[in-house]
Amino acid sequence: MAVNEELTGFLKEGLERGHTREQLEEILLEAGWQRDQVRSALGGFADVAFPIPVPRPKPYLFAREAFIYLVLFSTLYVSTFSTGDLLFQFIDRAFPDPSVDPAFALEASREAIRWPISLLVVAFPVFVFVSWTNDRAIRQDPRRRLSKVRRWLTYLTLFVAASILIGTMTSIVYNLLGGEITMRFVLRVLTLGTIVGSVFGYFLRDLRKEEVSE
Repeated sequence: MAVNEELTGFLKEGLERGHTREQLEEILLEAGWQRDQVRSALGGFADVAFPIPVPRPKPYLFAREAFIYLVLFSTLYVSTFSTGDLLFQFIDRAFPDPSVDPAFALEASREAIRWPISLLVVAFPVFVFVSWTNDRAIRQDPRRRLSKVRRWLTYLTLFVAASILIGTMTSIVYNLLGGEITMRFVLRVLTLGTIVGSVFGYFLRDLRKEEVSE
């Protein structure tokens, strides 16, 4: 039996025996359960005067969930790649390729910078707003953390991030073996590793929180 089913069963039996919601929450916290877990399980029962516990209806909001999380993750991807692209352009300006004409490289860099800035100006505020509203909704109802759409997109993001990190490490080894390590290459690798590693670490911690809440 899953942990959340055990918790729900305990609460149902406790409410049937006449214990108050506060008493049940207190004893479960003393037993080591997380407050969010307890309140989420209690939220499954309506706070109404009736001899037996009355379950709350669980609305099926798959389409709305899918829309919110697709917007959230797509704006995250756009913001992440745009930030990396922009930083790469600054690195190329600081350490230009000697085989490229400086005037042409400068003009090409100006054009290349416009797109990542434009994407960041639009996508990043949308990501921040959707992320904030979604986090607030999860705090109000921790059961939202168990969304299947959210879980699949999170694992997809972890897969993409892990693939990029593996590719980056492979590129480092390849260039080391060929003796082609330059300052521009090192800065690009550090930039990419920092961005992707931060995303990977954030979602990995988020998944661990999800596992605790189950």
